[in-house]
Amino acid sequence: MRRCFVCAADMLGPSDRHLTFGGGRRRAFPRACGSCGVLLADGADAGICRAHLDRLLAAPVFLADPEAPYGLDLYTLRSAATGAGLGLRPLDADGRAELLNPHGTRAARASLHPLQGAPGRPVSLGVICRADEGGTVLAGLSAHAAWTDDVAILLDGAASPPRAVPVPGFAEGAVRVAGRPLGGDFAGQRNALQNLARHGWMLQLDADETIAPETGRLLPALASLAEEGEVVCVGLARENRVDGVLSDVYPDVQYRLNRSDVRYAGRVHERPHLQGGWPRSVIALHGAITHRLSRAHVLARSRRYEALDPGRGRPEEEEALLRPYRD
Repeated sequence: MRRCFVCAADMLGPSDRHLTFGGGRRRAFPRACGSCGVLLADGADAGICRAHLDRLLAAPVFLADPEAPYGLDLYTLRSAATGAGLGLRPLDADGRAELLNPHGTRAARASLHPLQGAPGRPVSLGVICRADEGGTVLAGLSAHAAWTDDVAILLDGAASPPRAVPVPGFAEGAVRVAGRPLGGDFAGQRNALQNLARHGWMLQLDADETIAPETGRLLPALASLAEEGEVVCVGLARENRVDGVLSDVYPDVQYRLNRSDVRYAGRVHERPHLQGGWPRSVIALHGAITHRLSRAHVLARSRRYEALDPGRGRPEEEEALLRPYRD
């Protein structure tokens, strides 16, 4: 198994973790995913693990199987459940504490419920782009009216206050365009965009990124699920498609669904700065951000980023981005 059977990350490695199951049985797992945290037994087969997990997720209450070739704590189960369009609720106070202090040593136990139709929190959409990309971004917005009623677009250009722009599918004044010079500081631009959100949560995209409407429709329920677990930041997988071909850099998790008061840090390859660290975040697996790039853009990008923030341009990522996806 090269990639994790839960989240598809190429981050499997040695582990010294263990889980305790009902009845007090303690079981060690020699491998773990460095992204979602799922634990693996020696010789675990991805297809067998996936089929077994799907069966357990089909029940209203998830009870970890001590004989399974994998193991999950509650924090990992929360991510795994989103891949099936499900949310979870801990069965007891210990479970609620485990979500705040991952990764725990108790095997996962939780009630499950569909995210579709669950109560949600309204989510704003924010887009950062160059001034010459604004027209293209506006032309593609109508599909997002299926899940949001508030859109802010921030152009890299002369500073200008938000102005309403009519877009089919949205109410008058729902879509606003503002300007601010990027100045080589992507975190600063994202933070300015966060300030334009009218709702308590915002999904941020770039001009060359999009999500499917069905992915967007579950974002309010995901935001509500996050708040129940005191999470302020949700990561989504990103599909990098270079000249239409899915790149091997996958899932390339991007932490773009955030409480609107969360701040980003880093001039390039910016990420949310979380009070309390990564336990205040969660990875959702119900959909993905699609990122469309050209080969020429990939070759130029790392050099540009390295010039903006020496040592953080990730020139080594070029080769992986240009390599087609493989299991």
